[in-house]
Amino acid sequence: MADQHSGKHQVDGPEPRRERKDDHLRLAAEQWTGPGAGGARRNEFDDLEFVHDALGGVSTSDVNLAARVGEWTWATPFYINGMTGGTDRSTEINTQLAIAARETGLTMACGSMSIALEDEEAARGFAVLRRENPDGFLLANIGAGRSADDAARVVDLISADALQLHVNAVQETVMPEGSRDFSTWLSGVAEIVRRSEVPVVVKEVGFGLSRRALARLAEVGVEIADVGGRGGTDFLAIENARRSARDYAFLTGFGQSAAACLLDAGVAGAATGVESARPATILASGGVRNPLDVAKALALGASAVGVAGVFLDAILEGGEDALSDVIKRWQAQLRELCGLLGAADIGALRDADVLVRGRLREHCELRGVDAAALARRSG
Repeated sequence: MADQHSGKHQVDGPEPRRERKDDHLRLAAEQWTGPGAGGARRNEFDDLEFVHDALGGVSTSDVNLAARVGEWTWATPFYINGMTGGTDRSTEINTQLAIAARETGLTMACGSMSIALEDEEAARGFAVLRRENPDGFLLANIGAGRSADDAARVVDLISADALQLHVNAVQETVMPEGSRDFSTWLSGVAEIVRRSEVPVVVKEVGFGLSRRALARLAEVGVEIADVGGRGGTDFLAIENARRSARDYAFLTGFGQSAAACLLDAGVAGAATGVESARPATILASGGVRNPLDVAKALALGASAVGVAGVFLDAILEGGEDALSDVIKRWQAQLRELCGLLGAADIGALRDADVLVRGRLREHCELRGVDAAALARRSG
């Protein structure tokens, strides 16, 4: 989460890159702590409402939370999304994240590993992930501007089970030292997918993957994508805070939310009237604050849900024990929500009636999504 820089154009040395990493971590943490921060901030998940069926519940003991993601089965349908790495402080946080993932059986993606390709000391900061969690499911992380050889190197560094390949054109645009050439990203993604020895998950960093973007990814062989929508950690704000003039504030709110992207892509079901090519498996992240947000994303068709900011806040408040407690509570509460909603497994959440309101409803109307069909799909 705290640094998603692709690094293709970088010419700065290890120290400036480490300083940027710590800047990203500090500024991201500030968005998720204190009054009005991410844990309480409104986003478009609040425009979604389950229709309550008072007699439709099932026994919580019968609920199966297992998630099918590509060729894998994850025990829990939410996971620790990429955050940080490459500095002393981020190594400490990655160690705590890895321990919590090990203790709770959660899948974990690491932060951008580009810095590890040029800095041996930074590479050791990522290696702790596999050392602390030898049997867990780990995703390496690199930017779309890097080569297939670079992608293979970061996978090898942590013996990753999969590669999270992030796209971050908005962040790069605002980043003082960012790239301004995105013309080769899609062909680069295609090459990495073609040559990778592990499955590739293409992820936006917080501005959303549109219907058109998902179709393009499918065309080049991407089978798993994380829509990574607006509403969580705001990399536009982070990069603008690093600019002396703070002159990109006019872009605030750019992009689409995870909920909007899921609806736009038609993964909520054929009844919504959307027919478009897309990767076979769609993940969702961006602004997930609690188990109810997880359930809403699953109900809109996500196979699993990535969480970063709330988990980072727990680490900063109380270390790996605090995060483990949060994860275990979320697992129990999500199971209870499924029981309440009559879903014996997470796939059954796609049959739950969901009301779409407010700005999100307007998005559906403009994009040709039949939101009203979601309100009566249980019938």
